[in-house]
Amino acid sequence: MSDRIVMRVAESLVAGGPPGTAAEPEIIIGELDGPVGTAFATLLGDQVKGHSRVLAIMNTDIMVKPATLMVSKVTVKDTKYTNILMGTVQGAIANGVLDAVRNGDIPKEKANDLGIIVSVWLNPSVIDDENLDHKILFDIHRKATAQAIHKAMKNEPSIDWLLDNQDSIVHKYYQMGLDGKI
Repeated sequence: MSDRIVMRVAESLVAGGPPGTAAEPEIIIGELDGPVGTAFATLLGDQVKGHSRVLAIMNTDIMVKPATLMVSKVTVKDTKYTNILMGTVQGAIANGVLDAVRNGDIPKEKANDLGIIVSVWLNPSVIDDENLDHKILFDIHRKATAQAIHKAMKNEPSIDWLLDNQDSIVHKYYQMGLDGKI
């Protein structure tokens, strides 16, 4: 890996918990003095109703490093949804970022130089779940964030793997359509 991390992109899907708890972050990571920094500042400064961009924090007044910006993939209209997104999920993403530093995926010495933009999926069904398990939701989003960062920093999947496996990979929802389930 070169000293300069201009831009890395990845995604991750972690499911397997109760309905509504799956996480599918898409991330961009790179130097704050490059294109990622420009996108980071632009997104943070250009708020859009229903798609607020917020910093990932450990708790109020404790921002994670590298600086991480959350952008919701779902239009936020409900107070309960907002509280889950800007509470449980926000904390999970922050912890996933620190896990990536601890695991060596993000060089510790780059913590002040990098920015991460996380496009966040939180299933809107969480607002109707009276028994939502916040611990499971937290753990899944934390794992998915760390996993996406790992994939970005390792350039996974590789182009060779994709070419070798192209014909055996079938998109889940395409297969469901073929099976008449959607």
